[in-house]
Amino acid sequence: MRRIITVLSAICLVTADQLIKLLVIARLKPIGSLGVINGFLRLNYVENTGAAFGSFSSHTAILSVITFLAVIIGFYYLLSGKIKFGLEYVCILAVISGGLGNLIDRVFRGYVVDYIEPLFIDFAVFNFADILVTCGAALLIFWLIKDMVKDSRKTKADKQNEGFDN
Repeated sequence: MRRIITVLSAICLVTADQLIKLLVIARLKPIGSLGVINGFLRLNYVENTGAAFGSFSSHTAILSVITFLAVIIGFYYLLSGKIKFGLEYVCILAVISGGLGNLIDRVFRGYVVDYIEPLFIDFAVFNFADILVTCGAALLIFWLIKDMVKDSRKTKADKQNEGFDN
């Protein structure tokens, strides 16, 4: 059952990403950009041939292979049952789904469709898949740090309690 939920969740996230991008191509590409919140947020059509911030733009094939491998390894890891369902699981699912959404763009379009542009900060234009990858990775890092601190405190407490057992 867990495998089915994992696959269906990934399909839903990737489908949402691709539907948004199709809407952006149909409605935003012809006009280029659209102000959403004056001075704060704009929808801006961008064809990104690279990775984050347009880096590695001349290496689309390499980015596609790396993303493909990461998605396959991530799905294998999730479907293997080695991770309990919880925050870590959801974070990895988000990262994989976002990576797959952008991989589909690279393979079938030759570029990633980006459209969300924050105006309050000098930042790259991004998309829903990028949000999945970024939020999933950030929460996973936070969870791992929290877990390491918890383990460190437990180890320290265990060592202190060893002296009282004798």
